[in-house]
Amino acid sequence: MSKDDIRDGVPLTNLDQPLFEGAGATKREFVDYLDAVADRMLPGLRARPLSVVRILRGQEAFMQKNVPKYTPEWVKTVPVWAEASKREISYALCDDRPTLLWFANQRAVEYHPTLYRIDQRDRPTHLVLDIDPPEGAAFRLALQAALLVRQALADAGMQGAVKTSGAKGVHVLVPVADATTEEVAAATRALAVRAERLDPELATTAFVRDEREGKVFLDSTRAGGATVVAAYSPRLRPGVPVSYPLSWDELDGVEPGDFTVHTALALMAEADPWADRMPEPQPLNAALVEEGRLIPVARVAAMHEGKRRARARRESAASAGKAGAADQPPDTSE
Repeated sequence: MSKDDIRDGVPLTNLDQPLFEGAGATKREFVDYLDAVADRMLPGLRARPLSVVRILRGQEAFMQKNVPKYTPEWVKTVPVWAEASKREISYALCDDRPTLLWFANQRAVEYHPTLYRIDQRDRPTHLVLDIDPPEGAAFRLALQAALLVRQALADAGMQGAVKTSGAKGVHVLVPVADATTEEVAAATRALAVRAERLDPELATTAFVRDEREGKVFLDSTRAGGATVVAAYSPRLRPGVPVSYPLSWDELDGVEPGDFTVHTALALMAEADPWADRMPEPQPLNAALVEEGRLIPVARVAAMHEGKRRARARRESAASAGKAGAADQPPDTSE
């Protein structure tokens, strides 16, 4: 094994293979990128349960939450109860460069930390709005919707930072001080609704896709135990784009493909634009929280609406069946 195949005590293998089909990058280029941004990326990962998206040769990509049995003992882990699956999951804590390099060698392409730190599980550090343009729509629509969120924040006396998701949308993150999960979730719902009101022709909070009418979706469900892709994290997409910080003044004319494992380092030079542009933690606007408490949780509302529609379809089918039976001549066979 050559000298370049071990970094910080971590063996790195198959570096000259393609990262994945269509990546346009080798595993070495991917590892080099993550290593170069480690000092900027690790603050957003440290002390947070981590989910990663991995891709192994010849297999489909998958989301990994539970660490595999072969995880080195020096990788920190933390048990977290998963209410949905009713079991305890052992999450990794990516607190240092060796752990990040180990994940990179495992072809963990995407990094999705929780919004809370493990020592304060009911105190999210950020409020997040995930802004998702409709399929096939121009990226600029997502950027325009992000400006609606910025205005809604300003109206509430708050500030946030914006980054590309690395996929087709953008994320607005608002650092908050001493707020509970319930308060942050409520404020997120209210913020999305206020942004929607500013331009209802552009943006919508409709959770059900077929109700969005081709508008940009303001997703307010990233709260509680949810995750958001870390700033600077690569994404498992052709060209390996990365989630990249933007200035509010430079939203015009950018595209997700402008920021990749090949280009991002040169764009940031020695700076850390995410840390530089992130406001200080701020108290939640009380009126925002109270307004949000009156807004149904989008996923729950969508679930109930789905059940209502299914029930209506069943009743309609049953009624049609009864009507059809009434139209049939009586059975006179013996």
